[in-house]
Amino acid sequence: MLWGVSFDATPISGVVVEFVKIARHFHDRGYEVHLDLGYDIKADKNRFFRPYHDEARLLPPWVRLSRIPALDSIDGYDASLVTAVLQEVVEKGDLRLMPEVERITDAICERLLTLWEEIGVTRVLVENGTLPENIMVTRALQRAITVYGARHGLGRFVLWRDHDLMWQSEPGNGKYGSPPYPHVPPLLDSGHLRYLALHERARELTQAWAPHVRHIDVLPNAFPCRVAEVTPANASFRAAHGIPAGARLIARTTRIIPQKRIDRDIRLVAALAPTMDVRLFVAGDTGENPGEYRRLTALAAGLGVSERIVFGGWLTPDTEATGVAPGGGWSVRDLLAHADLVSFLTSYDYESYGNPVGEAIAAGVPYLTSDYELYSTVYGDKGFRAPVLRDDLPTPTFVSEVAHLLNDDTLRAATAEHNHRLGEQHFGRTTAAELLDRLVLTPMGARTRLSVVLPVYNEAANLPAVLDSLYGQRDLDGGRLDPELYEIVLVDNNSTDDTVALAKRYAAEHPDLAVHVVHEPEQGVSCARRTGMLFAAERSTGRPATAPAAGERFYLVSADADCKVDPRWLSTLLSAMDGSGAAIGVCDYYYREEHFAGRPRLWDAIERTLRCRAVAFSLFGGFPDGKGFAVEREAHDRVGGIEIFYQLEHGRFVNHLSDDWDFGIKVSALGGSRVYVPGSRVEINPRRVDHALDEVIEGKAYGSHGTIVMRDIRPEADDCGGEAAPVRDLTEEEALRAWQFSIKDFLPKNLLLPLLLDPELLATAPVREFFGDELADALRRRIAEIVDEMRIVDFTPIHAYKTPSFRLYFEFADELFARLRAAAGDDIGFPPPLPDCLADIPRERFREFVHYYCEDRESGEAHDYFGNGGVF
Repeated sequence: MLWGVSFDATPISGVVVEFVKIARHFHDRGYEVHLDLGYDIKADKNRFFRPYHDEARLLPPWVRLSRIPALDSIDGYDASLVTAVLQEVVEKGDLRLMPEVERITDAICERLLTLWEEIGVTRVLVENGTLPENIMVTRALQRAITVYGARHGLGRFVLWRDHDLMWQSEPGNGKYGSPPYPHVPPLLDSGHLRYLALHERARELTQAWAPHVRHIDVLPNAFPCRVAEVTPANASFRAAHGIPAGARLIARTTRIIPQKRIDRDIRLVAALAPTMDVRLFVAGDTGENPGEYRRLTALAAGLGVSERIVFGGWLTPDTEATGVAPGGGWSVRDLLAHADLVSFLTSYDYESYGNPVGEAIAAGVPYLTSDYELYSTVYGDKGFRAPVLRDDLPTPTFVSEVAHLLNDDTLRAATAEHNHRLGEQHFGRTTAAELLDRLVLTPMGARTRLSVVLPVYNEAANLPAVLDSLYGQRDLDGGRLDPELYEIVLVDNNSTDDTVALAKRYAAEHPDLAVHVVHEPEQGVSCARRTGMLFAAERSTGRPATAPAAGERFYLVSADADCKVDPRWLSTLLSAMDGSGAAIGVCDYYYREEHFAGRPRLWDAIERTLRCRAVAFSLFGGFPDGKGFAVEREAHDRVGGIEIFYQLEHGRFVNHLSDDWDFGIKVSALGGSRVYVPGSRVEINPRRVDHALDEVIEGKAYGSHGTIVMRDIRPEADDCGGEAAPVRDLTEEEALRAWQFSIKDFLPKNLLLPLLLDPELLATAPVREFFGDELADALRRRIAEIVDEMRIVDFTPIHAYKTPSFRLYFEFADELFARLRAAAGDDIGFPPPLPDCLADIPRERFREFVHYYCEDRESGEAHDYFGNGGVF
């Protein structure tokens, strides 16, 4: 059962139409749909307590009108109180009415709960609930959601979709007060709510206003992309409204109120009339604002175009079929089938989205528009073509552009085709369907404990083996790991091969394993991993509280599509995370020695690195690597998920590769512990070394000069005519350079960074045993000095920890290598030579110049010296 409410308080508006579109997805999956049109919410619509009459005929037959009951029985609750609260409390901050607000809020909440219990609500859709026309209803909804959700053990059962937040709806008149709107009910950060914004700009503004809310998704208005056509059922539309068959017809679907600026359309028709037979059809309720209707008809008469203006009344927003609507009368699509242009000359700051523009694009009709505040955000910046009014009234240039479009059938058809093609891409129904299916309508399994996030880009060759290894996971006793405990989230990063088709086929052939395919349009493994983890985290919070796994910790697990996982990878990781209570679980990564047969020097460098890694990870828990790690969902959400950083490479912004390390640093900086799980093993694909061997030797496998980016390391992508890079061993000189870059990259990140994040580790017995008391105490003193000197308050991004960890390396290199030799073997050797610029610095000034060297961000020499991004 889906119950929804619109704060628009009109029988038909863009908000109501969007409710119907969203509700359709629920209806198609068997939900019964109820809607409260909000008459008893907004005072300025003059519909308070008005009984429903013929509103149902304007809506699909599967929508039942079901308003909050008995609001007229609440003593003192009426339109005059709503107006007074808006003017006194919200706008002026006078709180004397707040006791009355609280009393009525409680009474509305009780009636809401009664209704929801009576009809058996399981989903709620709120449209525009944060528009503070009536804070009593907003607060009552929030309270009812909290009580009802807890009472029935529901997860995120509410979609709260704001079309017109304060900054989008008439911000200039100040009727909601001033930012940060202290007397508007703040967004409720609840496990029962999922907020939806219309576009990225709206989400940014919402998050700035309500930074405490973490679950905000973008759900743009969607439009069925079907060209509106004249059919036998609607062929008489023009004749029924007195519009000649040969006249050019401009359509305007809108409420007839001053803010919609229909006067601009009338003046446009008057300017076009001398050169063509043009008509304007205005679809809207002429009775909503009688004064505005009289003003417009007087304007038309004064301009001599009364016979050219048709006020056609409400049209059914029939988004599913053309012809006469089920309730009788004409539909918007009937109008669009006969229209030559659709107009949307609204005022600058009134309309936040512009549904008529989207409807015109989807129906294959060209449009004209004013340059309203968010036009570029929603349509203009996407390449749609249309005449745009940038002045208060139509100018001769604008009129000429409109006339040219009306008179040129070829141009009009080409414009419509261009816009329709873009509309399918940006506003097709699949946009909403995919988001709702992912986050709401395809629930997570009640027993699911882990989501394995697998970013993929053209991995058709490797994917079957990877999916087989995930499907064949074993439990700790060797039996098959219960497939209900985990799911796979495959994030396609714009693959052009058969990756997606293969994944979907695999899912169909293995129905006992949940496999979800998500798309991430921004190229980069970091972006794909972030999207997959956000998707999994969001879905996991929607599980009902009564689900068997709801009371247990939930984990997001990262994997790579070219690496194989061992059979007990997940079960061992799950056991370690549950047993330790750690926020992050770090897997063991290894290469198979047989892949490097005949290449002893290369294998020696790799094997020494792995030995050092085992020592450091055992001491400090290690840091996550995208090839395999787990993070507890609450820890993931607490830091805002994986953050994407950008750097410049050859004059273009590129996303930073070290998202996994940065993420681990952020979690650790907020107190999250890490656990190393050596039994949870991941085999690294040797192509990572083979294909970039020259870069490995030079210490710039993933970039240089401080820029760390993902390279395409697949053999088929290199410059050797499509053939794999030649396999060879290293010379002695190359092996030495490769090892030196490997150990220089390893040591600051794995032995020094953990201490910078938590210097108290130097007081623990295992760490002191490794370093020895003298070195441990020296490091502790020096870290305190550096932290004080640099005023380091957090180590969130990777570049914030590089400088201090590099400095500690140079200052303590001899001692650190001595401890590594003792723990991992004498073949670890000694520190590589210093950079030339430091080699001749007097010892008494060494620390000073190390600081300058490590801070030299302009040249990036320090980054290059340390290998910049890892080797093995």
